[in-house]
Amino acid sequence: MASSLPTNRLMSLDAYRGFVMLAMASEGLGLAAVAERMSDSRVWRFLGYQADHVAWTGCAAWDLIQPSFLFMVGVAMPYSYASRLAQGESSLKRGAHVIYRAAILVALGVFLYSTGRPETNYTFVNTLAQIGLAYALVYPFIGQGWRIQLGVAAAILAAYWLLFVLYPAPGPDFDWQAVGVEGDVERLTGLFAHWNKNANFAHAFDVWFLNLFPRSEPFRFNGGGYQTLNFVPSIATMIFGLMAGELMRGPRSHAEKFWRLAAAGVTGLAIGWLLGQTVCPIVKRIWTPSWTIFSTGWTCLLLAAFFWVIDIRGWRRWAWPLVIVGMNSIAIYLLAEKARPWIAMNLQTHLGQRVFEGQWFGRQVFDPVYEPIAHAALVLLVLWLACLWLYRQRIFVRI
Repeated sequence: MASSLPTNRLMSLDAYRGFVMLAMASEGLGLAAVAERMSDSRVWRFLGYQADHVAWTGCAAWDLIQPSFLFMVGVAMPYSYASRLAQGESSLKRGAHVIYRAAILVALGVFLYSTGRPETNYTFVNTLAQIGLAYALVYPFIGQGWRIQLGVAAAILAAYWLLFVLYPAPGPDFDWQAVGVEGDVERLTGLFAHWNKNANFAHAFDVWFLNLFPRSEPFRFNGGGYQTLNFVPSIATMIFGLMAGELMRGPRSHAEKFWRLAAAGVTGLAIGWLLGQTVCPIVKRIWTPSWTIFSTGWTCLLLAAFFWVIDIRGWRRWAWPLVIVGMNSIAIYLLAEKARPWIAMNLQTHLGQRVFEGQWFGRQVFDPVYEPIAHAALVLLVLWLACLWLYRQRIFVRI
């Protein structure tokens, strides 16, 4: 699954992808842990909030990592499709590759969540599995035109919304403890009650679907409220990315591409927020339709910003550390998931706790309260150096 240096890549897309992957690999860069220690500081409370997932409704910066990854998969699809066409691949071979890639992504997702367990953990809520489940369903819409693509995305979101509305909302005697919802966890009322944590259509589907697989104990609920069916509205996220990718590959001027992306971003934020106030709540953990559109607004704006800085203004050198990560997104994803604890353990062994607490060369360089940031930053540096080595060896892990 490795290849030589890819060509004809969109540098701003690689930089954006690299930025997102480094954010993911940093685990919030320890900001949330420092915020707990600095609870009297408004600034640190804000940073801590942005460096973690919201409990249920709403959006923090950390919540935008997964939709960014899914959106960028869609953006990259027209480039990959054009490359395979240029190589003379038949439609049958291209289709087979799509199915193969989707299957490998789902298998990797299951593998990552099964490591260290006594049996295969059949769960499909992590990013790789979600991409795999949606990928083959997005592929047929390459080159179909923005009207069809937008119409399909809207139909998917409308149908998904209706499934939740038709599923009975939890009543006053609902046993919240039985589905892992305890304490002060937010409980929605009225129409929005159909999107409560572990008391919704997607949760009911998982209770049936995941128990079809061999398990030592029956599946009852996901502690975070994440659901397999999130991949359905994620198809819309990837289609929106596909539309952006076809815009970027198209003949329009750089300026027009930028303004269209920016306009789409602002429109997505406005529509997503409005839907989140009236139709269904903005919940990333179950990928509600309002969240799908709202998060797409942010991803469009982020891509537009990278595109303006790198491809329009021509400021490229600063982005190189991000690009080498973005060109090996699968590699750093796997390294972050499986090697990060090993890296952290060895840094602790060979550098000692004092280094993380700011004692360098016998001097106190920074306050020990920032130890979580130093720890996360050093682990992230090792992961980045691994990507640098892969880049210099012209090794790019692809599926």
